[in-house]
Amino acid sequence: MRQALLSIRHRMDGFGVLLSGLCAVHCVLGAMLVGIMGLGGQFLLAPEIHRIGLALAVVVGFVSIGLGVLRHGRLEPLVLGVVGLSLMAAGLMVEHGLPEAVLTILGVALVALAHIRNLHKLA
Repeated sequence: MRQALLSIRHRMDGFGVLLSGLCAVHCVLGAMLVGIMGLGGQFLLAPEIHRIGLALAVVVGFVSIGLGVLRHGRLEPLVLGVVGLSLMAAGLMVEHGLPEAVLTILGVALVALAHIRNLHKLA
C-alpha cells in the first residue's frame, strides 16, 4: 500500500510539473500569437481555459503535495504550491496582457518548484 501511494504521488508530481510547463508555454505563445499576429484570441485568451487549468492544478497539487506533506512532514512544498496557486488565481483577476502573463508564469513556476521539492522528499 505504501509503495502504491508513493507511486501515485510520484506520478502526480510529475504531471504537476508537466502541467505547469504547458501552462507557461500557453501563456508565452498565446501572448505572442495574439499580440503579434492577431491569431487565436477567442480560444487562447478564453477565461475557461485558465479556470480549468487552475482547477486542475489545485486538484493535482492537493493530492500530490498533500500526500507528500503527510509522508515527509515538510511544509516547504505546500507553502510554495499555495503561493503559486494564489498568483495563478490573481492572474485570473486582472485583464489579459503583461500583468496576467507575469502573475501566471510566476505562479506556475512556483507550483512546478513545489512539485519538484515534493519529489525530492520521496524517501
